[in-house]
Amino acid sequence: MKNMKIEKAEKLGLCFGVRRAIKLLKEAANKYGEIETLGPVAHNRLLVESLVKLGVKPINRLDQAQGRILAITTHGASQAVLSETRARHIHIIDTTCPIVHKAQNAAKELAEAGFDVFIFGDAKHSEVKGLLGWTGDKGIAALNMKQIARSEKSPSRLGIISQTTQTQSDFIKFAKQLMDMFGPKIDEMRLVNTLCKVTQGQQEAAIKLARKSQLIIVIGGGNSANVRHLVEICSPSVETHLVETADEVNTSWLVGKHHIGITAGASTPDEAVEELIDKLRSS
Repeated sequence: MKNMKIEKAEKLGLCFGVRRAIKLLKEAANKYGEIETLGPVAHNRLLVESLVKLGVKPINRLDQAQGRILAITTHGASQAVLSETRARHIHIIDTTCPIVHKAQNAAKELAEAGFDVFIFGDAKHSEVKGLLGWTGDKGIAALNMKQIARSEKSPSRLGIISQTTQTQSDFIKFAKQLMDMFGPKIDEMRLVNTLCKVTQGQQEAAIKLARKSQLIIVIGGGNSANVRHLVEICSPSVETHLVETADEVNTSWLVGKHHIGITAGASTPDEAVEELIDKLRSS
């Protein structure tokens, strides 16, 4: 489309944690021929499919393991899963993101210090399941106060961490709401900022781009937490659409638009971003 400006967010796409995991998995596949990952290495179908072609096969549960080599994904795993894997004499390749690993350590240290650990995050997400395991069953994961109320917890020592890909504003809001809920019952509170600075930088860049664009297209997996957050934070400012591939772009979105912004999730392959730009330029 003539006179259409296509602008990428200053920070977008594959983060260092996912790039590191891809490198480790490719090296392992070259060495061992075929390996398995406990769950998808990251929440992006295109990325997972490209690795399957190299011999990196995801499984859903440990009891599905067929081989002797198993990779822990960027989202990490609980101590119990790691112990059971070793007990089965399976060699572990740990691609846990270093930021997630720091969050695991924070969860463990808070629990061992006697705090009730509250994790701001989706309890069904693989990263959060792992974090809960590191609390030694002293943790609860929630996204709102209704979920906290159902837990019937009444802590006097409150430890708070976050799923690494949540937004900073929502994490702060969650912590304030916890303080309001438990109020005078709290003797001590410790908050550890476990948010990923790379993800935060991508979110800030997306907001900045959204404020000056007529349309934002977010490219990434719909099952990715950080991708969904990009959509959520851009939507209040401008028309925003999520696509997994360039083929999903509806040309009607582009009608009358002269400035289109693009951002991408932390597990979105570079090629997917370039294909999206090519698609827009040829529309």
